[in-house]
Amino acid sequence: MLYFVLAFIFQIQLYGQTANASIDRDSILIGEQIKYRIEVDTKAEDSVIFPEGQTFVPLETVEAFPIDTLQIEPRLILIREYALTQFDSGQYTIPKQFIQLKNGQVFTDSIRVIVNNVVVDTTKQKLYPIKDYIEVDKAFKFPTWIWKLLLIILIIVVLAYIIYRFWQHKKEQKIKLPPYEQALKALENLDRSKFIEERNLREYYSMLTFISRKYLEDEVEVRAMEYTTQELIYDLQMRKDAGKIKLQQETIHHFKQILERADLAKFARSQPDVLTAKEDRKFIGSFTEEVNTAIPEPTEEELQKNKEYIEKIARKKQRIKWAAIAAIVLLVIASATTYLIASKGYDYVKDNVFGNPSKELLEGNWYTSSYGYPPVSITTPEILIRGDIEMAEDAKQMLVGNETFVFGGIFGEFYVVISTLEFQEKMKFDLDTAVDGIYENLEAKGAYNILTKKDEYKTLDGIKGVRVSGSFAIENPITKNDIKKEYQILNFGEMGGYQQITMIYNAEDTYAEEIVQRILNSIELKNNNN
Repeated sequence: MLYFVLAFIFQIQLYGQTANASIDRDSILIGEQIKYRIEVDTKAEDSVIFPEGQTFVPLETVEAFPIDTLQIEPRLILIREYALTQFDSGQYTIPKQFIQLKNGQVFTDSIRVIVNNVVVDTTKQKLYPIKDYIEVDKAFKFPTWIWKLLLIILIIVVLAYIIYRFWQHKKEQKIKLPPYEQALKALENLDRSKFIEERNLREYYSMLTFISRKYLEDEVEVRAMEYTTQELIYDLQMRKDAGKIKLQQETIHHFKQILERADLAKFARSQPDVLTAKEDRKFIGSFTEEVNTAIPEPTEEELQKNKEYIEKIARKKQRIKWAAIAAIVLLVIASATTYLIASKGYDYVKDNVFGNPSKELLEGNWYTSSYGYPPVSITTPEILIRGDIEMAEDAKQMLVGNETFVFGGIFGEFYVVISTLEFQEKMKFDLDTAVDGIYENLEAKGAYNILTKKDEYKTLDGIKGVRVSGSFAIENPITKNDIKKEYQILNFGEMGGYQQITMIYNAEDTYAEEIVQRILNSIELKNNNN
């Protein structure tokens, strides 16, 4: 464990738990690393969550080392070190770090760090003119919410497919036997029954005729289950006469006698003898075999109609299948959405599933750059692009130089503008006069219902300026509805120039407010002497 030379130690105590932060030195050259150390004094059974990721902005986290443990009964000291660096000179402040403890949470104090330029010997190192910047097209990337939505859809489709295959497998297992085999199997089950032994011939005949009627309905496609005995025999006779079924007349007559005996047993309480019942069972078996061979082969026309019918049924089943899958998908989506809204809230679902531009800016990559002259160093979620300032010719004559850098637009989610003016040496600049023109500038951009508040502002390195903040409304050029905006405009008059930082964002956007705060904490007005 490294010995820390410099004692920038800040202690916060909460319910018997303490957190200390320190650095090994307060001054480095560009690109060198600082060791930032956090010590937490706690009980052995208590939990501690250290900072993760890029929480040390404007410094960059190079590496987070494993947590070290020191046991001092009955206390436990947890130590974690971070390697931090910065590639731009200036005075920086490591922000307060959030530490989650069992009994609450604490913040360390901020720590100031100086990053110095590397001294270059111009007698040995050649100097070259600054090259013009080259504009490059911004790389296209899909919004985060699209990937999340695709993942959800993929999971749902896979789940629906698994459910469908399981259902199809069950269905295939339950495929019915052909009518002839069903009838034979039913007759075998009837033979194994105890109806005859128990002299329950009424129930025996009921089952026997049910089997024969069911077979005729499935095989011959006659409404045998609905017909009376007379209607069924009449239908069979008509089919025989038309040549649709090749049955002997004696077979039809004998089958009619069995049906009539069953009717008498069922309705007239007649009791057939056992011998007759067995003979009738034997006949129904042979009757089933005769019907199976009595149906003539279908003609080409019938086969074609049957094929069309089967295809029609298949298409119908296919539509039902896809409708069922769609219903399952919609049900899963609705259930998941309802659960997330109920457990996490509507805003969470909207921001994390469907995406939120401000949230993506906040959680994406951030860039630290210096803009204009006098230079303004600032950390933003996107690199600002050079723009133009419209001004009168006489105003330009008072300036040595002017530059503007822009990200976004006033109608968008987040709008940042940095403007720097460098005046001639004899020119006197009044910061208050410049600030007074902000209201007119907003009106010129189309803003109305403008509320303005002016107060003094001081950067983390002590530079004083004037902040103009408030809200306004602006008309959406497409929908013509009002867009409510909030703004913060920082104004400084340093190093013989004028620096203005404008941030405009949607009202009640909590992510945008976090972006603004992070930008404010990174602002640094650089001096050439640094």
